[in-house]
Parts: sequence; structure tokens; C-alpha cells
Amino acid sequence: MHTIRSLAALSSILETRGAAAAIQHLNAGVAHRFTAVYRLDGDILRNVLLWDKQGEIRPAYLAEVPLATSFCQFVLRDGVFRTTNSATDSRLDGHPYQGVMVCYHGVPLLTAQGELWGTLCHFDVQELPLSDAEFDLLQQTAQLLPGYLPQA
Repeated sequence: MHTIRSLAALSSILETRGAAAAIQHLNAGVAHRFTAVYRLDGDILRNVLLWDKQGEIRPAYLAEVPLATSFCQFVLRDGVFRTTNSATDSRLDGHPYQGVMVCYHGVPLLTAQGELWGTLCHFDVQELPLSDAEFDLLQQTAQLLPGYLPQA
């Protein structure tokens, strides 16, 4: 099964190999197919980094996502957003991607000045839980990551 990794190890990866390697490391500890960084650009979320467990080229539908139809909008509004199964999550009733993007676990990314920059998230098209320990690591990583991203 997946093992929980430490923030110290992730920090070392950021220092020595950069943000893309850190995203890959985060993804290695979870069952989710995707781990991504999205940058808020007006009403659009632009994908900056994406790790796909299947090793495929980023699908066009993940390159740019309208904020109004994204699950990231809930991270930006509420500070975090977690759903193991969007199809049964009543918070998403009426959302166009309810049951399509099935699980999503995301946290905000802030600039050094404390301004909202984007999101860091794990997601998949199948129902997958995320342990509290892995979610904590995602939140901790979100505090370190912006220093390694362009214009964060």
C-alpha cells in the first residue's frame, strides 16, 4: 500500500529537484491518478504542473478549467475541499462535474504576500479516499510550494 512521506523529505525534493518532482512524490503516496497545481488567472484556472500516474500527456480538458465549473472554486471559497465521491456529495448537487470528476482533495496556494495564487490537489475519476495524514502533507506542501512556482 501507499506509505506516508514526511514534509522534510518533500522539502528536500523541492530544494534538489524542484516542484515537478515534489508533485510526483506527493502522488506516489496516494491512489489518485492525478496531482496538480492550478494557477488562478481571472475566471480561469491554468494548469501549471500535473502528475499523471498513467504517464499520459495532459488532456486538453485539464489544461484550462473555468473557475465556475471547477472543484477548485470550493477550495478558494472555503479554504479546503475534500470529496471522496462527488456523485454522492450533496454539496455538489447540480454541479456539471458531479460524478464525472469523482474524487477531489484540494488546498489553496498563497503568495509570499498571502494573496491567493491557486490550488494544489489530488483527483481522480474513481472513488478514492485520502487519509488525514496525506491531506495534512498536502496542506503542509502548499505552504512550501509557492516559493518554487513561477510568479508565486
